[in-house]
Amino acid sequence: MSLGEDTRLGLLDGVLDEQVSVKPGLVDRVLGRPAPVETLAADLFGVVDVLTSSVALRRALSDPGSPEGARRGLAHGVLDGKVSDAAVTVVVEAAAVRWPGARTFVAAIERQAVRAQLLKAEGTGQLEETEDEMFRFARLVAANPSVRQALADRTVDAEHRQELVGDLLSGKASESTIVLAKRAVLARERTFDATLESYVSLAAEMKNRVIATVRVSRPLTDEQVTRMEAALSKQVGRRVDVQVVIDESVLGGVRVELGDEVIEGTVAAKLESARRLFT
Repeated sequence: MSLGEDTRLGLLDGVLDEQVSVKPGLVDRVLGRPAPVETLAADLFGVVDVLTSSVALRRALSDPGSPEGARRGLAHGVLDGKVSDAAVTVVVEAAAVRWPGARTFVAAIERQAVRAQLLKAEGTGQLEETEDEMFRFARLVAANPSVRQALADRTVDAEHRQELVGDLLSGKASESTIVLAKRAVLARERTFDATLESYVSLAAEMKNRVIATVRVSRPLTDEQVTRMEAALSKQVGRRVDVQVVIDESVLGGVRVELGDEVIEGTVAAKLESARRLFT
């Protein structure tokens, strides 16, 4: 899934909100009333798994040629009594939306499941901790070819790959980090680490923040990070949190990745530009 798809799913979150005429989002509303908060994310992830395994069902629930009432009724018929009422509400309202395709419909429900898990972390005061842990683990996997390959090997049962994630994070991360990292193993259209980083971005969005990945050759001081966050926040127009990645390949200077924008100020980049002038 491309960054553009992520942006579109973010807009579709707004569509779901408009369907029920409330703010904040649909999942937030569901969690704001008596509901099995502990199981909502798991229920929605379970729905995603069912939809992923059934082409006919996901197409029927997202078919724009089918009457809205029929799509809602089908969602109730399939899910009532099998998952929580809160999860049914999310899926029924999603089924009422006109989606560009069945896969986007499923991706949007999965996004709501991730949001539910992040809201659970927020409720226990662990949202920022979970965000940071996911980012660090994603970078660890990206930098470790053997682990990255083990998690990407689809000839190995997904359950075993999820066990590997659990073993790596056991005693070192929050419950929500482990839940979401295991879920990222099932990524269908991107790598494990890219999926986990998309969860980090979603956590930031929930706080109206943006994550900037800053690559440097040496650690930054707290003062340098604070100044960089202030400068980027002024440029973007909302709070920017900096995640620092130590990358010896940059040689010197700094590379800032902010969404799909890259601010390149590294020695390595300048040397590469100079090299191209002579080739």
